[in-house]
Amino acid sequence: MDFEDTPEEAAFRTQVRDWLAAKAPKGEGEAGSLLSMSIENTAALGAAKSWQKIKADAGYAAITWPTQYGGMGGNSMQNVIYGQEEAKYPVSSAMFVVGIGMAAPTLMVHGTDEQKDRFIRPALYGEEVWCQLFSEPGAGSDLAGVRTRAEKQGDEWIVNGQKIWTSLAHISDWGILVARTDPTKPKHKGLSFFLVDMKTPGVTVKPIKQISGGSSFNEVYFDNVRIPDNMRVAAEGDGWKVALTVLMNERVAVGAMGGGAGIYEMLDLARNTELADGTAIGNGAVRERIADWYVQTQGLKYTRYRSLTALSKGVTPGPENSISKAVGASYGQELAAFAIELMEMGGLIRDPKISPYEAGFQEGWIMSPAMRVAGGTDEILRNIISEQVLGLPGEIRVDKNKPFNELPTGAG
Repeated sequence: MDFEDTPEEAAFRTQVRDWLAAKAPKGEGEAGSLLSMSIENTAALGAAKSWQKIKADAGYAAITWPTQYGGMGGNSMQNVIYGQEEAKYPVSSAMFVVGIGMAAPTLMVHGTDEQKDRFIRPALYGEEVWCQLFSEPGAGSDLAGVRTRAEKQGDEWIVNGQKIWTSLAHISDWGILVARTDPTKPKHKGLSFFLVDMKTPGVTVKPIKQISGGSSFNEVYFDNVRIPDNMRVAAEGDGWKVALTVLMNERVAVGAMGGGAGIYEMLDLARNTELADGTAIGNGAVRERIADWYVQTQGLKYTRYRSLTALSKGVTPGPENSISKAVGASYGQELAAFAIELMEMGGLIRDPKISPYEAGFQEGWIMSPAMRVAGGTDEILRNIISEQVLGLPGEIRVDKNKPFNELPTGAG
């Protein structure tokens, strides 16, 4: 592993730093993160759109895109470097992650010329916000089990069904949708992929209130929603193939999401917390827990370095991102919970002006269950690692090659 920038990377980092110093807003401010975009808090959207246009004009909005689509034609390592430097400023493009990271790259591969001309540039410039209409109440990790139906009527499709956990649907202009168009085929074969105008009659968005108080994701209902056939991406029945392209881009676009305080704040808290027998850092049980987390932290750090080294060499990283998330999500939840316990009654305080580390442990703990689901549940990631890394036998699939409408449903 190589932990230093190459001369070319160092030059690019200097270029990015100079540009950000000249163009990015200074000081603290509302960055408009994905998790902060609740139904009551969309004031940051205007600022985010303005910043996105500035980035797009300079070529930084989609560094790895081909220049023909408005990108820089750069590499993944340049994208990582830009992200590292932009993180130092109170700006964010998180609400454009579906449009730029998933929808547009998928259209580049599978879309018609008309679809590319219509949608890619507005996504790049932040003029339109996109959401991902994949998960359903009965089809999350098993995406091929979706039951939302799309039936052809003339040159339109009539869509009925429900999606859930749809981030930013309440502020989105368009959505990418997977729906079942032929229930007589096996579940992976009878799907089609659509682009949906979220203002179409029959589309109802209901925000889901989170434990944090925000409402960044939603339920979405389709009641006889009419979608023109020219908004279908790829051939009828090729929805799974298109969805796989989206999922591949999703892993690149979303990356490792984290939040809250970490191991060094945990060490500081233990040094400054008094227990019955002295400071917490002097307690053997506390020290043992912190030591375990510190080892995990170092393992995660060097695993990320391995990914960055691969990107720097122009190589696609292997399964280490699945390993990082499988370890990191549970690590973050356990560390935050332990820190709150050390604070005793003070752990109930979420006011960042009062609670230590600006309530970072409390916010991290509240967010941690979502991190164990988003981007692949713990179980899915372990399956990937066991089958694709360790070469263990795959799970038995009793539904393989059976028509979808013959599969049993419900508890019975």
